[in-house]
Amino acid sequence: MSADLQLTADVIGLTHTPPLSRRSFMTATAAAAAGYTLAAGPVRADVIKTDTTGLDAGDARVKVADGEMPVYFARPAGVKNPPVVLVAMEIFGLHEYIKDVTRRLARLGAFAIAPDYYFRKGTDLTKISEMSQLLPLVNSKPDAELLSDLDSTVAWAKSQGGDTGRLGIVGFCRGGRTVWEYAAHSSDLKAGVAFYGPPVDAPNPLWPKSPTQLAPDMKAPVLGLYGEADQGIPVAQVEALKAALAAAHKTAEFKLYPGAPHGFHADYRASYRKEAAEDAWAQLQAWFKKYHVLG
Repeated sequence: MSADLQLTADVIGLTHTPPLSRRSFMTATAAAAAGYTLAAGPVRADVIKTDTTGLDAGDARVKVADGEMPVYFARPAGVKNPPVVLVAMEIFGLHEYIKDVTRRLARLGAFAIAPDYYFRKGTDLTKISEMSQLLPLVNSKPDAELLSDLDSTVAWAKSQGGDTGRLGIVGFCRGGRTVWEYAAHSSDLKAGVAFYGPPVDAPNPLWPKSPTQLAPDMKAPVLGLYGEADQGIPVAQVEALKAALAAAHKTAEFKLYPGAPHGFHADYRASYRKEAAEDAWAQLQAWFKKYHVLG
């Protein structure tokens, strides 16, 4: 298998989840019309929907090193200097689930921003239905470029009145890995929450160090939320990351959810586990409050 088509831990995990009955899913046409990704499989009919009442939300463009990057943002209307929370997406592009998470964070008082850092690929990732077409695109994203894009997003948030002195980041699947990577990169970050981010990388010269290898470099406390039944991320890898962070005297906590698969927070997928997802969201809020991201 080529490096471009390497089945990374996040992909392995999301392709090994039990299906729901057909009646529990939207049709593909309805899912596409609602803005959900096509590559992750069928979309659950009872997805969580957060409206924009009381929020300022929408699309914007952020200046990056080589152009302008699309972002989706949501923030509480009329609130000055809200804390800033970056939302690091899965491999599927900036689709409706990630936008809804952004609105959920805004309801907690944050200026939440989801950057579309795969925009240079020249195609809308949410419209790709085959993993074989998607993986070469997302696996070609260099870490150096990713981190620069996130820094640019933070600078934009500050220019828009966000309080980057209270900066957080949350990410899911590949975005969970991004949380660990950004925590090792940014001296401005106050806290991160990584949902099932792979601790170990598949071989890729564009990704110099995995989260476990970066443990000594962590600059912010990170909460890791993982499913015990994740087929792509063995519990042993999570424990090894935990041990590496402890050996480096870094602040981190982990919670493993028994029986939960990869993607247990993704309410649009068959992997969704309501109890684990709701507890994890409560853990996120407590973590961000503890480290003064949220009030």
